[in-house]
Amino acid sequence: MLLSHLLARAGIESVVIEQRSRDYVQARVRAGVLEQGSTDLLRSTGLGERMDADGFVHHGTCLSNGGRAFHLDFTARTGRAVMIYGQTEVQKDLFDAADAAGRTVLDECADVTPHDITGDRPSVTFTRNGQAHTVQADFVAGCDGFHGVCRTLLPRSIVTEYERVYPFGWLGVLSATPPVDDELIYARHDRGFALCSMRNPTLSRYYVQCAADDSAEAWSDQRFWDELRRRIPPDAADRLVTGPSIEKSITPLRSYVAEPMRHGRLLLAGDAAHIVPPTGAKGLNLAFSDVWYLSKALTAHYHDGDDQGLDTYSATALRRVWKAVRFSWWMTTVMHTFHDQGDFNSRIQEAELDYLAGSEAAQTVLAENYVGLPL
Repeated sequence: MLLSHLLARAGIESVVIEQRSRDYVQARVRAGVLEQGSTDLLRSTGLGERMDADGFVHHGTCLSNGGRAFHLDFTARTGRAVMIYGQTEVQKDLFDAADAAGRTVLDECADVTPHDITGDRPSVTFTRNGQAHTVQADFVAGCDGFHGVCRTLLPRSIVTEYERVYPFGWLGVLSATPPVDDELIYARHDRGFALCSMRNPTLSRYYVQCAADDSAEAWSDQRFWDELRRRIPPDAADRLVTGPSIEKSITPLRSYVAEPMRHGRLLLAGDAAHIVPPTGAKGLNLAFSDVWYLSKALTAHYHDGDDQGLDTYSATALRRVWKAVRFSWWMTTVMHTFHDQGDFNSRIQEAELDYLAGSEAAQTVLAENYVGLPL
């Protein structure tokens, strides 16, 4: 949707083919931390008005090490900040912009399959409302996620996959309760990681690390709240307002990158090409940077006959992807408890966070990565 919006502003026609219904997409609660570069991009393309009115600027975050908390000031260290504004809300803004401009968005499409991606005129076939359709185009952008079809069309002989599967997951609870803090709380604890987040002043999102093979049904609301209190700083535990869970689910954690991100006239973007653990809040933001690079490359192709951006798209995007993968891996490794880590690794984690709490240089490195590297 964002790529379509960017292309339209450059006078380039596109068609969005979506598997889910519009109601489903606009109701599903997703990620909520936007980097400075992402918010700047939305503002510069006419999508920032509601975000600036309803979003929450966070100038820092709280990091807790076994209950001992310290504040990391993003703005003091980098002059930048992040915005709490849910992916669901961004999606609503994109739908509104598409409606206003009369752009084509086809939802509830099944059996979506690109064809002839190495030819001059690729196409996409799909069924919608029981009828078969074909769309011909110059390029196909595979923005269809980790489980989509587009990445599978790249020949195995040219694809290199890099993956790290973590031996735990995040049990997440959404509740109609006020957030425990004005900013996010990342907590490392011997019992496991915890995160306190929010969607708005009356809707909170909380997570606790759990076993990879755990089930959400095994966790009652009371068990979840009790465990969260044990892992977060004591003053936050005292302020915590609990309530019935609206949603409860377990998210597996993995780092994954597939190279290259282009084959012929098929160009991958977002989760179709890479996955990061949610610890560093990079998934949505990486999708934004991918489509920013891709929109610039396609604009140069159509306006100037210049294909350098397309030829270098994969390498350009992957440079930023790998830096975000590194940061997310680091955050995950430092903040989580590994079942086989032993006392030595536990003390290393404690020392790492203790050093971070007392070093402006270390805080600057973390803050620079968290608020987002330049596009």
